[in-house]
Amino acid sequence: MASSPKAPVLGSAKQQEVSLEASVFAVDVNTHLLHETVRAELNAARAGTRGSKTRGLVAGGRSKPWRQKGTGRARAGTTRAPHWTGGGVAFPPGMRNFEVKVNRKARRAAFRGALANHASHGTIALIAEGALEQPSTKAAAALLEGWSQARPTLVVVTEDEEVLVKSFLNLEEVLVTAPSELEVAALLWARSLVVSEAALPLVLARAGFGAEEPAA
Repeated sequence: MASSPKAPVLGSAKQQEVSLEASVFAVDVNTHLLHETVRAELNAARAGTRGSKTRGLVAGGRSKPWRQKGTGRARAGTTRAPHWTGGGVAFPPGMRNFEVKVNRKARRAAFRGALANHASHGTIALIAEGALEQPSTKAAAALLEGWSQARPTLVVVTEDEEVLVKSFLNLEEVLVTAPSELEVAALLWARSLVVSEAALPLVLARAGFGAEEPAA
């Protein structure tokens, strides 16, 4: 079994490191699975609300523009036909669902792979409980600068940790999110990952830690 990776604890008086769960942070990274999961997440975010009007939806054109015979012009029944200026579209695009199905087991594996990628590169850290007693963007910036990792940085905190949310929210190239909204695409986008100690159990649960996986 792979050894447990280490992660520094920011804001701790002892500057300690903690061991991360090997079954989540030390797994093999499947790049194909990461690609499929990110594709599914991005497709799910698409609205798919494009559309155009057919000849039956365009306003006007109720009466025949001229009589059938005797004018020397081609017969026409409506000015809303597709070949008329201002007419409807022959085969218009409509509402579309872009969702791509990815099984829960595969999603969890991709999620663990994205976390393991940060752990293997040493770009993951934890924030100690009580590291910031009150909202302070300056103090939050000092924590990241002391860690000296590249940005953009993804900060994962619980919704109850308002002090951390307000402290990191206004920093450049820093995205604050909750464990329930954490996705593989965001993990791969970020060059460094910071998780609060309170949010870590929720991240592990989202990765399927402790849950029984169905047989392959």
